[in-house]
Formats: sequence, C-alpha cells, structure tokens
Amino acid sequence: MIRRVLPHGMGRGLLTRRPGTRRGGFSLDWDGKVSEIKKKIKSILPGRSCDLLQDTSHLPPEHSDVVIVGGGVLGLSVAYWLKKLESRRGAIRVLVVERDHTYSQASTGLSVGGICQQFSLPENIQLSLFSASFLRNINEYLAVVDAPPLDLRFNPSGYLLLASEKDAAAMESNVKVQRQEGAKVSLMSPDQLRNKFPWINTEGVALASYGFVSSSQRMLTTDDKAVVLKRIHEVHVKMDRSLEYQPVECAIVINAAGAWSAQIAALAGVGEGPPGTLQGTKLPVEPRKRYVYVWHCPQGPGLETPLVADTSGAYFRREGLGSNYLGGRSPTEEEPDPANLEVDHDFFQDKVWPHLALRVPAFETLKVQSAWAGYYDYNTFDQNGVVGPHPLVVNMYFATGFSGHGLQQAPGIGRAVAEMVLKGRFQTIDLSPFLFTRFYLGEKIQENNII
Repeated sequence: MIRRVLPHGMGRGLLTRRPGTRRGGFSLDWDGKVSEIKKKIKSILPGRSCDLLQDTSHLPPEHSDVVIVGGGVLGLSVAYWLKKLESRRGAIRVLVVERDHTYSQASTGLSVGGICQQFSLPENIQLSLFSASFLRNINEYLAVVDAPPLDLRFNPSGYLLLASEKDAAAMESNVKVQRQEGAKVSLMSPDQLRNKFPWINTEGVALASYGFVSSSQRMLTTDDKAVVLKRIHEVHVKMDRSLEYQPVECAIVINAAGAWSAQIAALAGVGEGPPGTLQGTKLPVEPRKRYVYVWHCPQGPGLETPLVADTSGAYFRREGLGSNYLGGRSPTEEEPDPANLEVDHDFFQDKVWPHLALRVPAFETLKVQSAWAGYYDYNTFDQNGVVGPHPLVVNMYFATGFSGHGLQQAPGIGRAVAEMVLKGRFQTIDLSPFLFTRFYLGEKIQENNII
C-alpha cells in the first residue's frame, strides 16, 4: 500500500485496526466501537473528562518499509514505481510525507511543463524519451478500472533551440548524440527556420535544433582511511499546526525534497565530516528562484509554435488557445533572494522582453497578464540530478537536484530509484553517472542544455 501523508487530513491512524475474526466467528469492528467504549468509560467515571482513547486518524503509521520525504512529482513517481515493481501486491509499505499540503510553493505545480529531448548527455535524453512515452500511454500505467480514461491534454509541440555562431558546432555534436539515442531532432539553417516559422527573426542565429517529443559497518575510502556507515532507523513527521512529532520506523528513506533536500540530508548526518573527505561531502543542492511570466499577444506565433529557447537564454511557449504565451529567463548576474516567491516584474521589462521582441517582432506589443515564481532544486556542482543511495548513510536514497528538468524526467527517475531499492542496481537506464559519489571524486557530468 502507498500511504501519502499530508499535514492536513492524514491517513488512517495508529489505533485503527482491521476487523479481526476471533474464535467462534466473532468479528470485532474496532472503528465502530471507539465512541461506544468512550461512553462506557465516562459513565464509570462520572464528572470527569476522559479522553483515554484519542482519535489518531491524523497520524502516520508507526512503521513503514519506505518513507519518501517530498510529495512532489519525483517523490510520487518513486512511490508509484516501488508499488508497480514490488514482487507481490502489498509487499512494500510506502509512506509519502509532504510539508506543503496546498502545493502552493511546490516546484511541480510552478514549472513551465515542457519535455525536451535535446540534451547533451545520453542519460538525460533517455529519461526524456521515456517520459514522453509514459505520458502518451498514461492509461497503460495509471488507468483505474471502471473510471473514465485519463486525459492529460498532453500537447507535444516540440522544442526549438537556437544557437549563435560560437555555439553552432556544439549543437551539431549534441544532435548527433540525440539521434543515436533515438530522439527525433533536425538541424535547421536560418533560411529553413524562416520558411517554417515566418514570425521569427533569425538575426544572430547560425543554427537551430528542432526536436519532437517523440547497525554499523566499516569501509575504506580512496585514501585508506576507515569510515563508519550510518543507517536511519526512524523519521519524525511533524504534524501540521502542532508541536507534535510522530516517529515512523523505516528501512529506507528516499530524499525527494527538491530545493530543500540538502537540509534533509544534513539531518541524516550527510556532510558532517572534515572537508575533502567522503564524510564531509555535502549534498550540493540549493533553492534557486525562477520567474515565469504570462503575456497576451494577438499577433503572436500560431498554434504550432514549439517552445523556443533563444540564444540569449530567454524562452517562451504558447499557453492554451487564446494568444497567450509564457516564458522567462534564468538570471545571468545576481541570483534573486530565495527566501520568498515574490516576482520581480522589472526583470521581465529589462532582461526578458527586449530579447523576446528582437526574436519575435510581434512581441513588441505584448501585454503581461500575470507572473509567478518557483524553485529549481539547483545542483551547484554540475546541474544534473542525484539518483541512488548515499555511500555512507546506507539506507538514504536520492531523487533530487535536477536543476529545472525534474518534472520532465520524473517517470524515469522514479523507476530508476525503485530499481535500485528493489534490485540493487539500475536496470532500464543506467544512471550510475548521477550517483552521489561523483561529488567526492570531483567527477562532473556536464549537461550543456540547461534552460
């Protein structure tokens, strides 16, 4: 079973028992007897307030095989695949813990929502290809018997990446890798670009890439120094609007806490050691705030417009059918304060709109309608995800640090983590380059196409 715990309206409580058949065929319905038992106790003790049998339906269970910290798309994907791949139905108890029960600040709901295949790393390309297949065939995975088919309104309009003269050779090299991995990507010259998308200004564009979403042990480190392995025995779940914590004993902890995953890792002792050692290697993930703006432009590009990533780093895509668009740009200078999700509207005026208007002249007359901010779980080491177990905290597994492409890769990441937990290795896509140990070894896996 999957237990998903939110701070409000949590799962069934610790005192809840299934009806048990006793000798002679007598069946005890514990849920139905609670109020009756309370009344009897109160009648025995007149004049006294008695609440010996408290309602604990808001509490998580005392025991769970796997606790997933973070109920966003990555955490839920891990939960889904653990249950999908378990050896028999009900073999694994899974608890998902999420602190933001409204999801108002969750990166999942605040993302732009694109799926790009045009990465430079084979692993990232394979993850996105699987995500596209998963979404296209969603009812093969998530359909419910006797319920209407799921309609995600998945609109695979593709990605259009633009390169200047200095980046054209790298784009050609990347496209070769993408095609080898099975992605449907074409290279376009400025003339071909203008013919297909008459609304675009190709000034400064040398080449374009157009893609369709087809208990303690000991070990030795490399410096021969002994280290002690750690294990998490329980997770304390804090109740909403309360000082109360509920301890949950568990065998495995999945750290899918996104922008806050480094804080969760630190609670488990990750990074508590001398600098330069494996024990002292921290999880290099931090929150980075990104703005998304929505604007209206009746003369803007038509319905077949892909998500366009400009040479400047600005990007946009259509939003719905009403001549609305959304987009933004990552800051190139000072990072905005991540302490809140307030939007800097001057950033659009000064840093985004000039590039949009240059690339699409129709955007000269756009009208901004709304805006929001969200968090990247930004990996400061190499901007790629962290997947799999920690080498010292042996029962903590990671699914974090995707620096803006976690949503689009969630189906494959969840499957990979579940494979590692259940089988001890990656089976479908080898994500060994994404293991935590690369931070200690200094082995960056550089992805060139991060928007």
